[in-house]
Amino acid sequence: MKQLGEILLDEGLVSEAQLMAALDEQMARGQSLGRTLVEIGILTEGQLVAALARQVGMSFVDLDEFQVDRSAVSMVPAALCRRYTVLPVGFQDGALVLATADPGNVVAVDDVRTVSGMTVLPIVATFENLTRAIDRYCRADGEMEDLSSAFEEESRPEVDLSQVGDVVEDDAPIVRYVNLLVTQAISDRASDIHIEPTEHDLRVRYRIDGVLHEMQRSPKQIQGGVISRVKILSDIDIAERRKPQDGRMSVTHNGRKIDLRVATLPTVWGEKIVMRILDNSTASLDLRDLAFLDHNYETYRESYTKPYGMILVTGPTGSGKSTTLYATLNAVSKPEINVITVEDPVEYRLPGINQVQVNPKAGLTFAGALRSILRSDPDVVLLGEIRDHETAQIAIEAALTGHLVLSTLHTNDAPSAVTRLVEMGIEPFLVGSALDAVVAQRLARRLCGKCSEPYLPTEQEMTAARFPWVPGEQIPELFRPVGCVACSRTGYRGRVALHEVMRVTEDIERLAVARASAAEIGHVARQQGMITLRDDGWQKVALGQTSLEEILRVVA
Repeated sequence: MKQLGEILLDEGLVSEAQLMAALDEQMARGQSLGRTLVEIGILTEGQLVAALARQVGMSFVDLDEFQVDRSAVSMVPAALCRRYTVLPVGFQDGALVLATADPGNVVAVDDVRTVSGMTVLPIVATFENLTRAIDRYCRADGEMEDLSSAFEEESRPEVDLSQVGDVVEDDAPIVRYVNLLVTQAISDRASDIHIEPTEHDLRVRYRIDGVLHEMQRSPKQIQGGVISRVKILSDIDIAERRKPQDGRMSVTHNGRKIDLRVATLPTVWGEKIVMRILDNSTASLDLRDLAFLDHNYETYRESYTKPYGMILVTGPTGSGKSTTLYATLNAVSKPEINVITVEDPVEYRLPGINQVQVNPKAGLTFAGALRSILRSDPDVVLLGEIRDHETAQIAIEAALTGHLVLSTLHTNDAPSAVTRLVEMGIEPFLVGSALDAVVAQRLARRLCGKCSEPYLPTEQEMTAARFPWVPGEQIPELFRPVGCVACSRTGYRGRVALHEVMRVTEDIERLAVARASAAEIGHVARQQGMITLRDDGWQKVALGQTSLEEILRVVA
């Protein structure tokens, strides 16, 4: 058998000098040559696994590119695939081709041979590619469809768990159906689950990368059971169907605890439920992970490192405002300062920070809570949202009396935040004095790193999009979506934030006092270096992070 180093040299993956350096480093680290080559950046994980497969005479497959045969996947239960991290990917000469990250695991191969009743031909794939492929192909959709079919065949009257109390068998069809809905949504990176009653059925949609996708339609008769089950899990009154209600539930997925914020809304065909998936990992993000351009980041950092003043993050629902505020809290939070938040609801639990949940039924409103916490010696206050004059007035006064106040507001751009506060009844001179910076933001879908392709747009496309390009000059190379297995054929995977950061300078303060319009404030802010949402988007298009069409979709 050839040594790994010989294989890598034969295939031109490393040079002799690189190999000698890696061998020296291997001695120092006391680990395998292959792992050393990956850690010092000479090989990728995929190149290493492919070379190791060739060393033992096995084939290597890149599952992000390989066309998996779904009939082969159906030969082995999903639970078995997840237990051993294996995936049947096709057939060859009457044998079942099995992708595995551990070809030496004979127990896995034997179990697959037993359940499939076929000879098994193992091939090698990277562990990361395998887990992604298992999530893609061993989906819960099939089991949900089977459950839906079973409900339809039974044609029984509508199930209503409110009539049977809170005790439900763990393997009851309704329980399994709801569990699968949530599990699949988390696997698909969805941010929201919409359970929507219609006239004839129950529709389920997932919001993935900001866009809703219909995933499932189920028989109307399970509507009551599904809604009651979600309400029980979320500690919501199952007997009350006439008014909107809010709740919260937690699930464990692949060892991670994930919270879901649940809201019900009465409609003409029954109660609609929206579950917002709150992944706590986003609460620990660093501000540099949020795709701020260098100029915007420095402008924003100057504001949040001040000991007092108000910073507002604006944008529509689902534009990442909370994530930006939590990342800012992570940047300013230190053991020697007291940070208190007032939220409705508390979305993410943060260690070392005092978080207050608004409870209007108990008389704890935003304004009341804010007034109370100002007597609790805070240095930094995060206010979930400024909704009314009273809350805005107290927040402004807090910013003027030595506190750093972070909050959100619903406006279309940064300059509009100044006029919005004045419209809420705050004295213009107070707005100008207290407000230090405004960040407006949107989320655009990020181009898939595996399939996006470069192209040269036409002059007509550049002009129609109002891209900052001078006619007659060289048209810049941009990127566009294509679609592959990794991004579910959408061309996009993940999202990137667009920012508009406005510092409230002396000139803008004077305009606020003079009750100037948002357009006038915006004009001065741009003259003083503010990058608009659209221009920030164009720079991210030029960097290959997103596409022309996506910026036009999210920015007016």
